[in-house]
Amino acid sequence: MTQHGQQLAQLSLRRRIHRRLLILRRWFRRVLNQILRCPPLKKPIRYRMLARGTVTSSSIGTPEGGFASVENENVTPVYHHHSHDKDSDLVALKISLLGDYQIGKTSFLVKYVGEEQEALQNKGLNMMDKTLLVGGARISYCIWEVEGDKMSRDHIPAACKDSVAMLFMFDLTSRCTLNNIIKWHQEARKWNQTAIPVLIGTKFDEFIQLPIDLQWTIASQARKLAKALNATLFFSSATYNINVNKIFKFITAKLFDLPWTVERNLTVGEPIIDF
Repeated sequence: MTQHGQQLAQLSLRRRIHRRLLILRRWFRRVLNQILRCPPLKKPIRYRMLARGTVTSSSIGTPEGGFASVENENVTPVYHHHSHDKDSDLVALKISLLGDYQIGKTSFLVKYVGEEQEALQNKGLNMMDKTLLVGGARISYCIWEVEGDKMSRDHIPAACKDSVAMLFMFDLTSRCTLNNIIKWHQEARKWNQTAIPVLIGTKFDEFIQLPIDLQWTIASQARKLAKALNATLFFSSATYNINVNKIFKFITAKLFDLPWTVERNLTVGEPIIDF
């Protein structure tokens, strides 16, 4: 067995362990929600369950870069600049963006959050907020992007701790960035065993210019890796806003146990969604 095959075998074993931990995490979250419904002595964040609805690919509530809504619910983006401590009615959830340098992570983040927001920057680390009003509940995603060079990897522990989802991103036109996802995943899981994993291929608009046989090879490798990571796979493009909103719809549906009705798309030459 090659070294790459051994790594995938190890990841498959870890996937089964992570799945059990995820079930335990969901049970704990439901118990915690029941506890927080009781009148508190202080003023903690109140975790509100969303009204059940259907998440569909056509229910985007705002223009490009906005939140993909829950069907039959009013969704309004509300922008905050890291002021969650002053608002006890806001549910703040953390998401991590991980991957090599210059693969389109920042463009992806700006497309979702909006260009009007300014990132809170540290050397090697960017943070941006997107606050949403969904069915009467106010949810804020605080997204931590690790820039990806060697020096910035020191920020992985801080970016991954307490995250509810980790987005592992690679450049669809660069196979080495896909291979490096294994290292990113191994390092991230040292600090967070329960976050929802999502594998994202960026620059789909450039990917479809490649020869079809090369597209097929990269897509096949990406699907195998996503399966080993127990991750949902999305091909995306920030330039043309392909699957950007849909990825956060998926995360929201997973976190709040909402139905997820978007179909798999395994057609090479189209933006793949595999789960």
